[in-house]
Amino acid sequence: MKRKRRHLSAEFKARVAKEALREEKSIQDIAQENEIAPSQVSAWKKELEERMGELFERKNGVNETAKREEKRAERLERKVGQLVIEKEFLGKKVRTAGDRSQRKAMIEKAHKKLSIRKQCELLNVNRNRLEPRTERITREDELIMRCLDELHMEFPFLGNRKLRRELRDHGWWIGRSRMRRLMRIMGIVAMVPQPTTSKPNKEHTIYPYLLRGREVGDVDEVWCADITYIPMAKGHAYLVAIMDWHSRAVLSWELSNTMDSSFCVRALNEAMRRTGRIPKIFNTDQGAQFTGRNWVSTLEANGIEISMDGKGRWMDNVFIERLWRSLKYEKIRLWSYDTVGELRTHIDDWMNYYNHRRKHQTHDYATPWSLYQPTIAKAA
Repeated sequence: MKRKRRHLSAEFKARVAKEALREEKSIQDIAQENEIAPSQVSAWKKELEERMGELFERKNGVNETAKREEKRAERLERKVGQLVIEKEFLGKKVRTAGDRSQRKAMIEKAHKKLSIRKQCELLNVNRNRLEPRTERITREDELIMRCLDELHMEFPFLGNRKLRRELRDHGWWIGRSRMRRLMRIMGIVAMVPQPTTSKPNKEHTIYPYLLRGREVGDVDEVWCADITYIPMAKGHAYLVAIMDWHSRAVLSWELSNTMDSSFCVRALNEAMRRTGRIPKIFNTDQGAQFTGRNWVSTLEANGIEISMDGKGRWMDNVFIERLWRSLKYEKIRLWSYDTVGELRTHIDDWMNYYNHRRKHQTHDYATPWSLYQPTIAKAA
């Protein structure tokens, strides 16, 4: 009968090897007691002797490595703690530094390691407000705004409530919120003194009004600008004009289908290019297009002082308000426009008439352009 092979554990081998290493018994006695071959006992003893030194060396090495890792972990913990403190310190400073528009400008959309969400969190800005909201305008809104524009030109002193009453006579019943939204899109307010006629972007800087008590007696002393709403058969457009305060000359104008700051800056640059001049002071209202960084930085880069109308002071920019009234009654109301191109052509015709042929009683019936005398004849 074949004898079954024994499976000896590591603990058994270690015990036998240690007993042989003590040399209190002979190899044969130890082998007989444990029912194994003497040669096996000798081999285990030899192996234990040879590997004891290696065991202690490895143990010492492990201890040294553990100590190094422990020290490294301590250094990393101290560094992480310091970075947390610095992050909290800088976070508080950055979140309160400058206005929100400046912090939005710090966002790097192409950053490889920080997502836009994380950057917005660090800079304390709303991720959903990185891009300006666009107003949704329906076909019905367009028709109401067309009627509203006509009413505003005829009764510029009427506010939200009374304009709504007038609209009802024309078959339009709308609420105060919708009326407020449409008036904001069109950029119209009642031309009467009131506490909140202009609501600028709260994140932008508002500059003081510099013309109070000042007599403007020369060209290029003060320029001004404003935006008006132009209704069309399908849709609408916005018109901005740059005017010389003293001569009333329109130095440049731009038409756009959106009311942002870019077409205002284009008109400003075009006015400076055409005339080869810059004003000492530039006056506007407190609209977001004129308080934004693009517009302000262009004026500052040319050393122009910035002036803005006070709240409830529509008279502070009265000359360009009169320009809009004349344009709409003398040209816009008499025609229908299907495209922005058609509208641009008609406005260009009227602006040439206004600058070079329309006489002003205030200036002894001289034309605005003859008073301005630009460096480039017939630039407007």
